Amino acid sequence: MRTPRTAALSLPLLVLPLLVACGGDTAASLPPLTTAAPPTATTAAGSFDDAALRAALLGQADLPVGFVPLPDPVDDLGLPPASESAESDLSSTEPRVCADVLAPISDQAPGATAQAVARFTGPDFASIDTDAAAYADAGAAFAAVQRTLAACTEYSGTDADGIAVTYRLGGLDQPSVGDASIAVRLETGSEGFTMVSDTVIAVVDGVVVQVTATGQDPVDPGVLTALARTAAENLHADTP
Repeated sequence: MRTPRTAALSLPLLVLPLLVACGGDTAASLPPLTTAAPPTATTAAGSFDDAALRAALLGQADLPVGFVPLPDPVDDLGLPPASESAESDLSSTEPRVCADVLAPISDQAPGATAQAVARFTGPDFASIDTDAAAYADAGAAFAAVQRTLAACTEYSGTDADGIAVTYRLGGLDQPSVGDASIAVRLETGSEGFTMVSDTVIAVVDGVVVQVTATGQDPVDPGVLTALARTAAENLHADTP
């Protein structure tokens, strides 16, 4: 059985390479998506640059035991950026807009004044991804993210090797964090295997932050709540 070469489409970085190696059956219906009204006013985040935003993200000390940072292929390992037009890359998403689901917030809602991403890998093929983007109007960005999610409750695509991948998106019952937040579950299936990504997306002052935990089984809801709260508290404390 082939292992896909890249984590294409909308998934956290580690998901697609694992689909052909592990996973379970989560065929039960997902709860419907719920929405949250964007804050009517958010503190301007113009003083956040990329470095300050990166420093405010979740770090290894905030994560469960066993998670370690995943090096960035370009920034940390010095590898050349992947070419989006490479002839060997057969990845696709239908409809195209759904390629942005769980992508970094700055990709989902253009116009960020600062952005940062941190990814971690853990036991049993699990991963935790966190990213944030600062905006002049974070409420509008939060609303834009929700519109994309609402349009992508079921979609499909292929990975870089052309292997078919299916996606199902539903709501997730999680306590609210920050000024406003939503929680979603994305189930990604390929060749009979499924991975589960549970995500909280929140507005904190002038920043939209996303925390995603991915694994063969859903993350413990209490763990996800603690991660999301810490992410919100870190950003609020560091707001310039």
